[in-house]
Amino acid sequence: MAIKKIIAGAAIAAAAAIAAPQPQACSLVAYQGDSTLVIVGRSLDWKTPIPTNLYVYPRGMAKVGNTTAGAVKWTSRYGSVYAVSYDGGITEGMNEKGLCVNGLFCKGTVYVNDSTAGRPDMSLAVFVAWILDRNATTAEAVAELKKQEFTVAGATFDGGTVSTLHWAITDASGDCAVFEFDNGNIKIYDNSSVRVLTNDPPYPQMTAINNYWKGIGGVNMLPGTVKSPDRFVRASFFEQNVEKSGDASVALPVVRSILMNVSVPYLYEVNGEPNVSSTQWRSFANLRDRQYYFDVVTHLGVVYVDLAKCDLRPGAPVMKLDMTKTADAVGCANSLMHKSKPFTPMY
Repeated sequence: MAIKKIIAGAAIAAAAAIAAPQPQACSLVAYQGDSTLVIVGRSLDWKTPIPTNLYVYPRGMAKVGNTTAGAVKWTSRYGSVYAVSYDGGITEGMNEKGLCVNGLFCKGTVYVNDSTAGRPDMSLAVFVAWILDRNATTAEAVAELKKQEFTVAGATFDGGTVSTLHWAITDASGDCAVFEFDNGNIKIYDNSSVRVLTNDPPYPQMTAINNYWKGIGGVNMLPGTVKSPDRFVRASFFEQNVEKSGDASVALPVVRSILMNVSVPYLYEVNGEPNVSSTQWRSFANLRDRQYYFDVVTHLGVVYVDLAKCDLRPGAPVMKLDMTKTADAVGCANSLMHKSKPFTPMY
């Protein structure tokens, strides 16, 4: 199925020991090289560095959505690699079936309403895992989300930092969906040809802005600031106009170059603009080959976890890639991973 849409945005806002919400932003591009190759690239932007480590979890693990009574419970059907910020909340990840979920900042998000009260709790710290652990395709994940049999908990961290997010889901076939919480109700968008998104405004308004710029024509002019709508328009134009290749050695540099174009320069910020912060890291999920690349802007090279070569059998240990120890590393980092306890969610 052809890629239907994509996203861009920002990460789990488990901020670093401050009481007020901080600026955050991000950009996401879903590139379909041919009928077999899909690469999802995203940048994560934040005012300060976000310590993020990679964890590989096997199948068959019992998990909970919160420590509250009656919280959501499940057992993982699929093994996954998670990007875990502050070792406390999953920002994004990819499972062994090639399903990818990315969380992105959207300041207008409202998770709950009167009708969601009393439903089982689902913390944002493990929400991405709940989707990846139980679904092989975008269609399966969308069907589960439409039930909305949970209420979001843990929407703030560190004394009040607000995690207002929307999400992109992409599978190995290229089928994509964006979903947002609109006054407590999940809105799902899965019928668009747009393959990128950033932050605010919400997805429908963002596509309207992009349609305006399509009329101008990107060859003639593209908006050049680091604001969310401008990044969306640039990413959309380049994603639709670059060469499409089924060769991962070609496609990966293409996606990286688009993400570089819409990244925010390191240590740059705009005071009073919540959708603008400097890029801290970028990720690239090759959904065909099950390879998850991670690019910390202060590191010399890009490393990746080859999920196809990880032990994902029930009972296998959790493995961790400590990104503080990879500053000089380049390429496959499976050998740098070590056995680890599961991370402790910031419920």
